[in-house]
Amino acid sequence: MVFLDYQVECTIPKDDGTLVSYVGFRIQHDNARGPMKGGIRYHPEVDPDEVNALAQLMTWKTAVADIPYGGAKGGIGCSPRDLSKSELERLTRVFTQKIHDLIGIHTDVPAPDMGTNAQTMAWILDEYSKFHGHSPAVVTGKPIDLGGSLGREAATGRGVVYATEALLAEYWKAVKGLTFIIQGFGNVGSWVARLIHERGGKVIAVSDVTGAVKNQNGIDIPQLLKHKETTGSLTGFSGGDSLDPSELLVHECDVLVPCALGGVLNRENAAHVKAKFIIEAANHPTDPEADEILSKKGVIILPDIYANAGGVTVSYFEWVQNIQGFMWDEDKVNKELKRYMTQAFHNIKTMCQTHHCNLRMGAFTLGVNRVARATLLRGWEA
Repeated sequence: MVFLDYQVECTIPKDDGTLVSYVGFRIQHDNARGPMKGGIRYHPEVDPDEVNALAQLMTWKTAVADIPYGGAKGGIGCSPRDLSKSELERLTRVFTQKIHDLIGIHTDVPAPDMGTNAQTMAWILDEYSKFHGHSPAVVTGKPIDLGGSLGREAATGRGVVYATEALLAEYWKAVKGLTFIIQGFGNVGSWVARLIHERGGKVIAVSDVTGAVKNQNGIDIPQLLKHKETTGSLTGFSGGDSLDPSELLVHECDVLVPCALGGVLNRENAAHVKAKFIIEAANHPTDPEADEILSKKGVIILPDIYANAGGVTVSYFEWVQNIQGFMWDEDKVNKELKRYMTQAFHNIKTMCQTHHCNLRMGAFTLGVNRVARATLLRGWEA
């Protein structure tokens, strides 16, 4: 399918009665393998070029995970922090009214992204259902009470850990006993830390926007989570010493897991990275120059296109449950997630062996090949 870029104007009354307009859009990249899938972000700097790139990334990511979706992405150029809950609701409903014919259970299935959450999805579902009847499968990442899936909140972080276990097994290693550094302690980073800690891995340093903490003997992650919940910050944690966040990425460890922003590993710091393995839990944390430097050093990088696919995989499970009208228990969700992540890793490894390439090139080759094959089989090649 050809690339489509839809832009809509969303005008809403603010709480004080004044009118304000925002531009919303949805970029649909490819649907050769199934309905398009991708998040909706609310952010003042929503950039159509970046969102286009993310829509393409979703096409390859869903193909690598072998789930029957294509790629899409969307958003509204707004600052959600500056809007009240009722203003956000009005904005979401107007946006849904403008795009309800573009999205659909078998067409394009949105999900939460930066600045949006389960509540946003609930509003989209309700507004969409006014036009098309009760349709829980039209969005994923919904509240459990409206057909959301158990295990969805932890899914990206859990998928990262399953991917890490699959990679380490190739080198006859396990999480237990290895040292880990985690950059980013939001939803993904905190779940990665928790699950690694449970498996006997030693998380020796963690950072987020509030600061960084280290403990060479291993941080007590449940205690750190409590501290963060109570104080809203990592600083002042008694179970470790403070660390300069810029030092974190080049600190000695076995496994480095960037879970925050893109481009954190670059030509300035790549040569100083001491980790043996890098697990890309964030989108695009390693820029191309850093990738080259790290590869020459022999650092094994597990690419984002695969490593953080746990979220979209459990979104797929949510969609399946909604269509069946039958909900799974959390154990089944996690078991299926492990099966998909492990199988995807073995498929990437096979591609690497066939083409004598690294994991990133193997993952992209796998994804592009699957989309190309589906396109040809449909007879779209002309």
